[in-house]
Amino acid sequence: MLEAALIKECAEPSLKPAIVEQFVQAVGSEDPLAITVRSGGRLILIPKPKTPEEAIEIIRDNIGGSVVRVGLTQIPAGIGLKDASELSVDLVEPCANLRTGTGMFAKILRIVAKWYGNPTNEEVFPQLFDDAVHAWQTGKFEGESVFQVEDPGGAVVQESEDGDEAEEAPEADATPQEKEEPSTPDDADIRIDLTRIGGQK
Repeated sequence: MLEAALIKECAEPSLKPAIVEQFVQAVGSEDPLAITVRSGGRLILIPKPKTPEEAIEIIRDNIGGSVVRVGLTQIPAGIGLKDASELSVDLVEPCANLRTGTGMFAKILRIVAKWYGNPTNEEVFPQLFDDAVHAWQTGKFEGESVFQVEDPGGAVVQESEDGDEAEEAPEADATPQEKEEPSTPDDADIRIDLTRIGGQK
Protein backbone atom coordinates (compact mmCIF):
# COMPACT_ATOMS: atom_id res chain seq x y z
CA MET A 1 0.00 0.00 0.00
CA LEU A 2 1.44 3.35 -1.02
CA GLU A 3 1.69 6.01 1.64
CA ALA A 4 -0.62 8.98 1.08
CA ALA A 5 2.28 11.38 1.69
CA LEU A 6 4.35 9.73 -1.04
CA ILE A 7 1.47 9.97 -3.50
CA LYS A 8 0.81 13.61 -2.59
CA GLU A 9 4.45 14.63 -2.86
CA CYS A 10 5.59 12.55 -5.82
CA ALA A 11 2.76 11.30 -8.05
CA GLU A 12 1.58 12.97 -11.25
CA PRO A 13 -0.81 15.70 -10.01
CA SER A 14 -3.33 15.18 -12.83
CA LEU A 15 -4.12 11.68 -11.49
CA LYS A 16 -6.28 11.32 -8.40
CA PRO A 17 -4.63 9.49 -5.47
CA ALA A 18 -7.10 6.60 -5.80
CA ILE A 19 -6.11 6.14 -9.46
CA VAL A 20 -2.41 6.24 -8.56
CA GLU A 21 -2.98 3.50 -5.95
CA GLN A 22 -5.01 1.45 -8.42
CA PHE A 23 -2.27 1.80 -11.04
CA VAL A 24 0.56 0.73 -8.69
CA GLN A 25 -1.51 -2.20 -7.39
CA ALA A 26 -2.15 -3.33 -10.97
CA VAL A 27 1.36 -3.06 -12.39
CA GLY A 28 3.84 -2.20 -9.67
CA SER A 29 5.76 -3.63 -6.75
CA GLU A 30 6.00 -2.81 -3.05
CA ASP A 31 9.78 -3.12 -3.30
CA PRO A 32 11.46 0.05 -4.67
CA LEU A 33 14.41 -2.11 -5.81
CA ALA A 34 12.23 -4.63 -7.66
CA ILE A 35 13.55 -5.52 -11.10
CA THR A 36 11.74 -7.70 -13.65
CA VAL A 37 13.63 -8.91 -16.71
CA ARG A 38 11.87 -10.51 -19.68
CA SER A 39 13.49 -11.78 -22.84
CA GLY A 40 11.44 -13.15 -25.70
CA GLY A 41 8.40 -13.28 -23.43
CA ARG A 42 10.19 -15.36 -20.78
CA LEU A 43 10.90 -14.18 -17.26
CA ILE A 44 14.64 -14.17 -16.48
CA LEU A 45 15.66 -14.91 -12.91
CA ILE A 46 18.08 -12.34 -11.51
CA PRO A 47 19.69 -11.82 -8.10
CA LYS A 48 17.74 -9.52 -5.78
CA PRO A 49 19.61 -6.22 -5.36
CA LYS A 50 20.34 -5.00 -1.83
CA THR A 51 21.22 -1.40 -2.73
CA PRO A 52 20.21 1.10 -5.44
CA GLU A 53 23.73 0.85 -6.88
CA GLU A 54 23.44 -2.94 -7.18
CA ALA A 55 20.04 -2.49 -8.84
CA ILE A 56 21.49 -0.17 -11.48
CA GLU A 57 24.32 -2.62 -12.22
CA ILE A 58 21.79 -5.44 -12.73
CA ILE A 59 19.72 -3.20 -15.02
CA ARG A 60 22.81 -2.25 -17.06
CA ASP A 61 23.78 -5.92 -17.40
CA ASN A 62 20.35 -6.92 -18.72
CA ILE A 63 19.08 -3.95 -20.68
CA GLY A 64 20.77 -5.00 -23.94
CA GLY A 65 18.33 -7.52 -25.38
CA SER A 66 15.67 -7.68 -22.71
CA VAL A 67 12.73 -5.68 -21.39
CA VAL A 68 13.69 -4.47 -17.91
CA ARG A 69 11.02 -3.07 -15.57
CA VAL A 70 12.05 -1.26 -12.41
CA GLY A 71 10.84 -0.03 -9.04
CA LEU A 72 7.47 0.81 -7.46
CA THR A 73 5.76 1.42 -10.79
CA GLN A 74 7.84 -1.06 -12.83
CA ILE A 75 8.76 1.59 -15.38
CA PRO A 76 10.59 0.32 -18.47
CA ALA A 77 14.27 1.12 -17.94
CA GLY A 78 16.12 2.87 -20.73
CA ILE A 79 13.22 4.73 -22.37
CA GLY A 80 14.68 7.76 -24.12
CA LEU A 81 18.29 6.89 -23.21
CA LYS A 82 21.01 6.40 -25.80
CA ASP A 83 23.34 4.44 -23.57
CA ALA A 84 23.07 2.22 -20.46
CA SER A 85 25.66 4.43 -18.76
CA GLU A 86 23.00 7.17 -18.56
CA LEU A 87 20.94 5.08 -16.11
CA SER A 88 20.88 6.60 -12.63
CA VAL A 89 19.80 5.48 -9.17
CA ASP A 90 16.77 7.79 -9.57
CA LEU A 91 15.18 4.84 -11.36
CA VAL A 92 14.83 2.97 -8.08
CA GLU A 93 14.35 5.97 -5.77
CA PRO A 94 10.69 5.69 -4.66
CA CYS A 95 9.66 9.31 -5.21
CA ALA A 96 11.43 9.69 -8.56
CA ASN A 97 10.12 6.32 -9.77
CA LEU A 98 6.55 7.19 -8.77
CA ARG A 99 6.81 10.60 -10.43
CA THR A 100 8.14 9.17 -13.69
CA GLY A 101 5.85 6.14 -13.70
CA THR A 102 2.62 8.01 -12.99
CA GLY A 103 3.60 10.69 -15.51
CA MET A 104 4.06 8.01 -18.19
CA PHE A 105 0.80 6.32 -17.20
CA ALA A 106 -1.12 9.61 -17.39
CA LYS A 107 0.17 9.98 -20.96
CA ILE A 108 -1.01 6.45 -21.80
CA LEU A 109 -4.43 7.23 -20.30
CA ARG A 110 -4.64 10.28 -22.59
CA ILE A 111 -3.64 8.16 -25.63
CA VAL A 112 -6.33 5.59 -24.83
CA ALA A 113 -8.92 8.29 -24.04
CA LYS A 114 -8.23 9.96 -27.40
CA TRP A 115 -8.81 6.63 -29.17
CA TYR A 116 -12.12 6.32 -27.31
CA GLY A 117 -13.10 9.78 -28.54
CA ASN A 118 -12.29 11.50 -25.22
CA PRO A 119 -15.49 10.37 -23.45
CA THR A 120 -16.83 12.59 -20.68
CA ASN A 121 -18.81 9.87 -18.91
CA GLU A 122 -16.96 8.52 -15.88
CA GLU A 123 -18.65 5.12 -16.31
CA VAL A 124 -16.32 4.53 -19.27
CA PHE A 125 -13.26 4.99 -17.04
CA PRO A 126 -12.84 1.38 -15.75
CA GLN A 127 -12.58 0.06 -19.33
CA LEU A 128 -10.29 2.92 -20.30
CA PHE A 129 -8.11 2.24 -17.23
CA ASP A 130 -7.90 -1.50 -18.03
CA ASP A 131 -6.83 -0.76 -21.60
CA ALA A 132 -4.21 1.70 -20.35
CA VAL A 133 -2.85 -0.88 -17.86
CA HIS A 134 -2.63 -3.45 -20.67
CA ALA A 135 -0.81 -0.88 -22.82
CA TRP A 136 1.59 -0.17 -19.92
CA GLN A 137 2.35 -3.87 -19.54
CA THR A 138 2.78 -4.61 -23.25
CA GLY A 139 4.18 -1.24 -24.35
CA LYS A 140 1.66 -1.16 -27.21
CA PHE A 141 -1.78 0.26 -27.92
CA GLU A 142 -3.40 -0.14 -31.34
CA GLY A 143 -0.03 -1.09 -32.79
CA GLU A 144 1.79 1.98 -31.49
CA SER A 145 4.57 2.05 -28.91
CA VAL A 146 2.95 4.01 -26.07
CA PHE A 147 6.24 4.98 -24.45
CA GLN A 148 7.63 6.56 -27.62
CA VAL A 149 4.60 8.29 -29.17
CA GLU A 150 3.85 11.92 -28.55
CA ASP A 151 1.53 12.87 -25.71
CA PRO A 152 -1.83 13.89 -27.21
CA GLY A 153 -2.53 16.15 -24.22
CA GLY A 154 -5.97 16.91 -22.85
CA ALA A 155 -7.75 15.76 -19.69
CA VAL A 156 -8.99 12.30 -18.81
CA VAL A 157 -12.25 11.87 -16.95
CA GLN A 158 -11.55 9.82 -13.82
CA GLU A 159 -13.80 7.98 -11.43
CA SER A 160 -15.21 10.35 -8.86
CA GLU A 161 -14.46 9.79 -5.21
CA ASP A 162 -17.21 9.82 -2.56
CA GLY A 163 -19.84 10.41 -5.23
CA ASP A 164 -18.35 13.71 -6.39
CA GLU A 165 -18.81 14.74 -9.96
CA ALA A 166 -16.18 13.37 -12.32
CA GLU A 167 -13.45 15.91 -12.75
CA GLU A 168 -11.69 17.15 -15.79
CA ALA A 169 -8.92 19.69 -15.78
CA PRO A 170 -10.81 23.01 -15.56
CA GLU A 171 -10.35 25.61 -18.24
CA ALA A 172 -8.43 28.49 -16.70
CA ASP A 173 -10.57 31.20 -18.26
CA ALA A 174 -13.93 29.42 -18.35
CA THR A 175 -16.84 31.53 -17.24
CA PRO A 176 -20.12 30.16 -15.85
CA GLN A 177 -21.84 31.03 -19.15
CA GLU A 178 -19.39 28.84 -21.08
CA LYS A 179 -20.08 25.89 -18.81
CA GLU A 180 -23.87 25.92 -19.23
CA GLU A 181 -25.46 23.04 -21.06
CA PRO A 182 -26.54 23.77 -24.66
CA SER A 183 -30.15 24.96 -24.85
CA THR A 184 -31.08 22.52 -27.62
CA PRO A 185 -29.65 19.17 -28.69
CA ASP A 186 -28.55 20.75 -31.98
CA ASP A 187 -26.21 23.07 -30.07
CA ALA A 188 -24.43 20.21 -28.30
CA ASP A 189 -21.00 18.99 -29.36
CA ILE A 190 -20.71 15.35 -30.34
CA ARG A 191 -18.74 13.88 -27.45
CA ILE A 192 -18.59 10.16 -28.22
CA ASP A 193 -18.14 8.63 -31.64
CA LEU A 194 -20.94 6.07 -31.94
CA THR A 195 -20.26 5.22 -35.59
CA ARG A 196 -18.57 1.92 -34.75
CA ILE A 197 -21.61 0.55 -32.87
CA GLY A 198 -23.64 -2.01 -34.78
CA GLY A 199 -21.40 -1.74 -37.82
CA GLN A 200 -22.98 1.53 -38.95
CA LYS A 201 -20.81 3.89 -40.90
